[in-house]
Amino acid sequence: MQQRRWTTWRSLARGTRGAEIAETAMILPLLFMMIIAIFWFGQAFRIYGTITHAAREGARAAVAPPCATCASTNDPSLNAYNAIHSALVAANLDPNQLQLPAPPPTLNSCSGGGGVSCDTGQTKICVQGVTHSGGNVSEGNVQLSPTGTGAGECGISVSFQYPYSFWLPFSSLNKRTINLRAQAQMRAESQ
Repeated sequence: MQQRRWTTWRSLARGTRGAEIAETAMILPLLFMMIIAIFWFGQAFRIYGTITHAAREGARAAVAPPCATCASTNDPSLNAYNAIHSALVAANLDPNQLQLPAPPPTLNSCSGGGGVSCDTGQTKICVQGVTHSGGNVSEGNVQLSPTGTGAGECGISVSFQYPYSFWLPFSSLNKRTINLRAQAQMRAESQ
């Protein structure tokens, strides 16, 4: 019985004449490329989720009401940057790689004027809706809802981009850097 089984396996191996080995040699590199691609696209998706979360945290920190008992002045742009910095550090991403979005988002002013530019107090993130005049800081002058759709809400928009490099040999994405963009808007709070 044992001899018979061995003979069956031997005849099967002899009958294929290496076709399976050749097929495996052709398919294995493609399989490894697919696994590597899944890994790198997964990393890009993880980073995108992290920077989107960081932008929401930054916008939330920017619109938070000022601290009444704090000695220092409340700067919404600095609060946004600090919240984004903390979220990126917690996710093991380098906050020094933050970049201003190019081009910045086109948002309208709540006072009926034209577009709102980024706050010049920040060089790595774009905070729209914060105005510095003298020692005073005002916030919430970006229209969040599209024009002509009702009452409209005013608030702050935070946006930035983060570079990500793929490593995918034998493809057009190999060593190519793409800028993942994050933007969040929050309604200005008065209390």
